[in-house]
Amino acid sequence: ERKGMIGNIYSMGLALQALEASRDFYTPRDWDCAQAFAVVTNHTFELPMAIAQVLPALVGTSYLDAATLSCDVPMDLCPSLGTHRVPRGMMIPPGASQIPQSPQDITVHYSIINKLQGTPFHYNISVMVAGDSTLLEVLEEAEKKDPKNFSFKTEQTFWGPMVVSIHGLAASDNDRTYWQFLSSGKPLDQGVGTYKPHSGEHIQAIFSTY
Repeated sequence: ERKGMIGNIYSMGLALQALEASRDFYTPRDWDCAQAFAVVTNHTFELPMAIAQVLPALVGTSYLDAATLSCDVPMDLCPSLGTHRVPRGMMIPPGASQIPQSPQDITVHYSIINKLQGTPFHYNISVMVAGDSTLLEVLEEAEKKDPKNFSFKTEQTFWGPMVVSIHGLAASDNDRTYWQFLSSGKPLDQGVGTYKPHSGEHIQAIFSTY
């Protein structure tokens, strides 16, 4: 139903490891892991944490097997979860070019919305960035273009930069508040440091509670 996605792109590595590790505790069944591996291999992982979680699954093992893993022994992908093996060609996303191309500039629409705390605000801006820009670069361009309204702060985490404040309004663990980023009303499945908006996309940052 979700075309192989388990949770979101950040959870895929651990999810595939869990499926591998749980084979001894559940009744074996034929599971088409090719779709799930297609999600992983068609995505470019840049964060070390995400890469570290995905790599064990790509060799058909998990963190639990790290102590006994022999790197010299060739293994099929997903050997025990089913009968489907991920084709070698799937390691390169379909349509991926081997020749670097200069990305064209795109326009991204960006909104910040607060109806939760203090004085409400809602600001919109459109910025032009290179086609391969991350959302973080969109935020930086918006701040450069209109620093009064679109200033922001980030904190570095194992999963990359996390936005903790926009327009002077900071997230708070005590108040259980945070800045949530959405596209077409749906939460983004990546962080600002890796998500790459497409041309004409409307990104919303909404001050929310959890």
